[in-house]
Order: sequence, then structure tokens, then C-alpha cells
Amino acid sequence: MKRATPGAALFFVLLCVAALAPARALELTDDRGVTTAFSRSPQRIVSVLPSLTESVCELGQCQRLVGVDRYSNYPASVRGLPVVGEGIGPSIEAIVALKPDVVLLAVSSRAGQRLESLGIKVVALEPRSHADVRRVLKKLGALLEVPDAVGADRLWRAIEDGVSAAAQSVPARLQGTRVYFEVSRGPYAAGEASFIGETLARLGVKNIIPAALGPFPRINPEFVVRANPALIMAGHSSMQAIASYPGWSAIKAVREQRICVLAADESDVVVRAGPRMAEAARIMARCIVDKAG
Repeated sequence: MKRATPGAALFFVLLCVAALAPARALELTDDRGVTTAFSRSPQRIVSVLPSLTESVCELGQCQRLVGVDRYSNYPASVRGLPVVGEGIGPSIEAIVALKPDVVLLAVSSRAGQRLESLGIKVVALEPRSHADVRRVLKKLGALLEVPDAVGADRLWRAIEDGVSAAAQSVPARLQGTRVYFEVSRGPYAAGEASFIGETLARLGVKNIIPAALGPFPRINPEFVVRANPALIMAGHSSMQAIASYPGWSAIKAVREQRICVLAADESDVVVRAGPRMAEAARIMARCIVDKAG
């Protein structure tokens, strides 16, 4: 019988060692700066932020979701999942009952520490800009072990291409149109520093809310009167009473009825920093062309 060579014997030993070695833990550092280790990629996920819910599904892993917040309504398949309340203060008891491997939530959620004290792993991710969306998709892709070639990188390229195509649909004559985007009554506006503001900039229009005021500032209605935008976009249905703000009847966009009030499904797309940003860009571009043209 032919004896194994020393080299072959060593190779066999190394194979055995590799087979017996424990799998390398999966680690992820979230937007709080907290690093969490997982023995394997989470299979049971509760998401309490709509943009994160959508991102998990767009990465092809919707089947791992076992619970969502009350505002997670896309894609349609998540509407049948158990609802654990609102993202800022979800029901801890409802989440625990679902036995998740991880809970995905916003940094601003009050649930993180309480869940961790109960031994439930938490990953806090809160996309607020285009760059954040790309970063969050990469982190989720790593957590879900989705290869970049079919996951985050592919998805980001599609988003970028879609936003660029929307920008090309806006005629040159409308470049620089002064726009005001109201996110909710207050009024709360989308500033230049927000992901909505970044999309407006990509579309070539001028946001009247400067970056210095923050991403989504509450503003004095008189500020908008003085800025006198030529176009108003509203991400909520209550804008039918827009002229009820003091002095707004004098604003050019109001006088000329150059106002886009987004339907509920359109508003969901536009006000979420997530994988549907290309669709959001198309909705805003269509408003610019239809109303400012």
C-alpha cells in the first residue's frame, strides 16, 4: 500500500482543522456606533422603520421578516405580518413574542435599550441622505449575507440610474425653479440638507429652505411668503388648506395654483429615504414638469 506523502498528510490535517473550527461570527456596527455579533445571518427579523422594511425586501429577503411597524406597508407582502406598533415606541411585548434574531429600528427609537436588556439583538440604522441610503443598503446586505453583485451594489446602481433619468426628464427651461416642499403641517419643510432636498438638487431646481436650517425644520410661514416659491410640493393631504397659513395667498405658487399635493402612496415613496428613491425622483420630476412648465 502506498504511503501518503508528508505534504498530503499535512493538507489532510489542515482540512480537518478547518472543518472543526467554529464559524466566524458576523459583526455589524450600527449608526449608534454599537457593534453586535451574530453567530449566523439573522433569519427572524422585526423591522420598525418603513425604509428598512423596504430595504430588506428589495435585497430579496422579505421572507425573513416576522413583524413590522404600523407604517411599513410596502411591498404588499408585508401587510399581512404582525404589527408591533409605531417605530419610535413599539410594543416591547409584541416584539418579544415574535422571538426575533434581530430588530431593525431607527436611532431615534426608544425601544433599543429595553430590547437589548431583554437579550434581543438590535441594529439601529437611520438613513437621512443619499449617501446614508447607500451605506445602509451595504450594511443590510452584509447582515443578510447578500452578495454585492446581486444586492446592495446592484440596487444602488439602479437607484442612481433612475434618479439621473428623472433629472433628464426636466426641461432646461425649468432649471432653477424655486421650490418649497412641505413634509407635514406645522409647517415642517424639507431643507437642502435632507434626502428630499438632495433629490430636488439633482432635478435642477432651487430649494428655498437652506441647508443651514437643518434637514426637516419647522419654519415660520412668513419665511415662505418672503421666499415666494414658484412651485409647492406637499407630502401630505392636509395641504388642501394651504392658503390658511397667514399671507400665503400672496405666494406666486398659490396664486397660480402651482401646487402638487401627493397622494398617500406617492407620499410614502417620497418621504422615505430608501430603495424607492428613483421612483420618488420621478414623482417630483413629473410635478415640476406638470406644474412649473
